Amino acid sequence: MPSRLLLMLCIVATGAVADPLSDARTAELRNLVHQDCGSCHGMRLNGGLGPALTPEALQGKNRDFLVITIREGRPGTPMPPWKTLLGEADIEWIVDYLKTSEVAP
Repeated sequence: MPSRLLLMLCIVATGAVADPLSDARTAELRNLVHQDCGSCHGMRLNGGLGPALTPEALQGKNRDFLVITIREGRPGTPMPPWKTLLGEADIEWIVDYLKTSEVAP
């Protein structure tokens, strides 16, 4: 059994939760959102090549759908999968940031 799968099973079995992301990591992710995501979704995330990513635009969007979209990308569109560059905790933080934050740079 791969060690990652074993770790995930242990977390589920014990109810343990991963440590929160560090302040430095969240700053990196915030920058990624505004620079990398902003290059397609607009520098203010109000839309561009890709749709708007403001809290208002994402209101009513399922959190799991957004996590999967970032992780796997959107086939047939310019939206790439980010799973090779971001961990699950990173992706979940980004979704929460986009849905709950004033995303002004």
